[in-house]
Parts: sequence; structure tokens; C-alpha cells
Amino acid sequence: MEKICASCGTVGKPKKQMKGSFIIEVFLWLCFLLPGAIYSVWRLTTVKPRCPQCDSENMLPLDSPMGKKMLIEANKSQD
Repeated sequence: MEKICASCGTVGKPKKQMKGSFIIEVFLWLCFLLPGAIYSVWRLTTVKPRCPQCDSENMLPLDSPMGKKMLIEANKSQD
């Protein structure tokens, strides 16, 4: 589903990004079972859609009122 970025106006499919480190996650799983599980759950809860252009978390659906307004303004500036 395409969205529009409120920061830079890019229209596109947001990329998903999670916090933390995969290497630390693997290390914790190999050495310590419970901390590895806790770290994995924490990482999964931090997944956020981000703008593919500017890496902002301010992605709006195109069918939302603000998304429609930004899309109209972006089209006017291209004309």
C-alpha cells in the first residue's frame, strides 16, 4: 500500500525498519536463552514503517484527509 511522506512528500511503499542489532540477537540466543527471547520480542515491537527517501516515520495513507491534501499540493507544484 503506497503512502505519502509528511516530511519530504515522497509517494511510495514504506520500508520496514526495526531497532536493535541482529548480531546481538543471535549472540543472546546462542549464549542465553531467556535474554535472547526477550530481546527478540522487543525488536519485533519496534518495527516501524519509514519513508524510503528520507527515513522519516511520518508516512500517511493516501486515502487519509491529510494524505489527500498533501498529494493535491504535490501535484500542483509539479504543474
